[in-house]
Amino acid sequence: MERLFCDSVYFGVCISLVSYAVGVALRRKTDWGFMNPLLVSIVLVIAALLVLGVDYGSYSRGAAWLSYLLTPATVCLAVPLYQQVELLKKNYRAIVCGIAAGALASLVTVLLLALAFGFGHEAYVTFLPKSITTAIGMGVSEELGGIVSVTVVSIIVTGVLGNIFAEKFLKLLRIEEPIAKGIAIGSSSHAIGTAKAMEMGVVEGATSGLSIVVSGILTVIGASVFALFL
Repeated sequence: MERLFCDSVYFGVCISLVSYAVGVALRRKTDWGFMNPLLVSIVLVIAALLVLGVDYGSYSRGAAWLSYLLTPATVCLAVPLYQQVELLKKNYRAIVCGIAAGALASLVTVLLLALAFGFGHEAYVTFLPKSITTAIGMGVSEELGGIVSVTVVSIIVTGVLGNIFAEKFLKLLRIEEPIAKGIAIGSSSHAIGTAKAMEMGVVEGATSGLSIVVSGILTVIGASVFALFL
């Protein structure tokens, strides 16, 4: 049975999709913030691999098909961006400044924490792209000499936490402006957070989608500079 799962071309894709579907169903049924579909699917996939005795390499080869969809899925975020283009043009100064501040805050935070915890260069650059989308972050980490697999985990954790807590945190700070909400979410928790922004409203989703792109570009440039600091 174990050999059957290991050799199956579709096992990785099927277990990933089924786990995510279960996560979506649980979220709708319970409406609990921590029942994030991605978080639930991660836990279920790990549990399934352990129970079935399937090694990660076999699972990864089957699930590789899903990785190919990362880039086109990110590009699809341009649709709400196009729908709100006039509003974005009117507020471009605030948007650019907000995204730049978000990207800079992320890089500075990683630097300060790396110094506080005594990280080496490899561990430090691994976490620099934590707040940008996986498709870009993996390339940045690899180019700077980081551990790509750990970078992916940090990006996912950042996104999931943003998805769960973003709305509550914005309410706590009494931030009501839709554009500000979208920038904050997109700059800090990339595509996973943007899913929450789209639930909050069209404007939030559009500005969050824009933040993913601009923040990604700024982080690619900024990470190359910040990598020299440690």
